[in-house]
Amino acid sequence: QKLILRAIGKGSFGKVCIVQKRDTEKMYAMKYMNKQQCIERDEVRNVFRELEILQEIEHVFLVNLWYSFQDEEDMFMVVDLLLGGDLRYHLQQNVQFSEDAVRLYLCEMTLALDYLQSQHIIHRDVKPDNILLDEQGHAHLTDFNIATIIKDGERATALAGTKPYMAPEIFQSFVSGGTGYAFEVDWWSLGVTIFEVLRGWRPYDIHASNSVESLIQLFSTVSVQYSPAWPKDLVSLLRKLLTVNPEHRFSSLSDMQTAPYLADVNWDAVYEKKIEAGFVPNVSVKPSHTPLSLSLTHSLTHSLTHTHTHTHTHTHTHTHTL
Repeated sequence: QKLILRAIGKGSFGKVCIVQKRDTEKMYAMKYMNKQQCIERDEVRNVFRELEILQEIEHVFLVNLWYSFQDEEDMFMVVDLLLGGDLRYHLQQNVQFSEDAVRLYLCEMTLALDYLQSQHIIHRDVKPDNILLDEQGHAHLTDFNIATIIKDGERATALAGTKPYMAPEIFQSFVSGGTGYAFEVDWWSLGVTIFEVLRGWRPYDIHASNSVESLIQLFSTVSVQYSPAWPKDLVSLLRKLLTVNPEHRFSSLSDMQTAPYLADVNWDAVYEKKIEAGFVPNVSVKPSHTPLSLSLTHSLTHSLTHTHTHTHTHTHTHTHTL
């Protein structure tokens, strides 16, 4: 029993609207996708994989799925409504994030990734575009379209992700047919993301057009330039996340808790959202209000439907073979 309040955007074969549950008055985002277009674009497997994963997980720093259903024409997914925009949108608006604000994102994403690891899930697409803010400014990871599940001792091998955020071992594995990769790849992506949100640009100058071979060469020759203004402990932690060898990379909550930069963090308070965000997005949306600003609508729509509208930036395989 849901009341549709307003459409807030449209992707290439998905639309998004705000819905309200009648009995609780709680608002959600509802994404609906045309099944025929899913089939035509060979996206069916991706959509079902995402649904399969989302149905099994729930965490305070994820965009959670609450209901899913279908009719003859469309598939519907009802998820958390996060109106604060994604970090990419705010970077494009030239928001200068304070170090405190970014430190909280780092902690919140650490808890999200640690949870996903406990559920055997590699996200494979951690980047500013996929981190959404709620109205208080807390971070939530979204888009499980190319996530994969690996069970004890298994390794993933597919070339999956968005190139500038993909860990070296993904490319290495693709070229040499090496030993594959595991959860460490998400922590590399987190390192790239945190660097970018703080600095305004990424640690490595990588584009979708770069060949896999050239990237392997780049990781072995280029050293990352950290801002001289950053505290030593922050640089030290980023170095641990951006360690080319996954065996030596920080890749768990317990690793992160050993970092001097995070020594005074109260992790329970982070989990309970008791730490005030350093950046609070400008949001005022109630059912009776005027429509969302166009820019925020774009941001929200992008975050819910960009799987299908921005696939050209991905180099992922649709088969999700391990």
